[in-house]
Formats: sequence, C-alpha cells, structure tokens
Amino acid sequence: MLGNLSGWHLLIIIAVVLLLFGAPKLPGLARSLGQSMRIFKSEVKQMKDDDKPADQTSSEINDSSKTS
Repeated sequence: MLGNLSGWHLLIIIAVVLLLFGAPKLPGLARSLGQSMRIFKSEVKQMKDDDKPADQTSSEINDSSKTS
C-alpha cells in the first residue's frame, strides 16, 4: 500500500499536515506520539514477561507431579 508513494506524495502529505496542525504544534504532537510509543513498547514487554513465568510455572508443576 505505501510502496507506491513517491517523493512528491510524501511532500504533499507533509504540506497537508503542516496546514492542518500548524508548525508550532508539531513538536508537541511528535513528543506525545513518541511518549505513546514508549508506553506501548513497555506494555508489550511487560505482557511478554508476564507470559514467561506462567510457562515456567506450568512446567514446574508438571515436573513436581511426576516425581510425586
């Protein structure tokens, strides 16, 4: 979908964004986008870490039941 974009297309998109949001608001917009991405990445990492102990716990339970 985005593979068909050329340099002119990107230039037009940037111009439209500047017209819509204005130059003074763009740094704040970029800052909030970056902050949102950091939060999203940390949540994804936390979800992966939460899944890892659950797998280890189930294998520990299976190992302990075999020895009993």
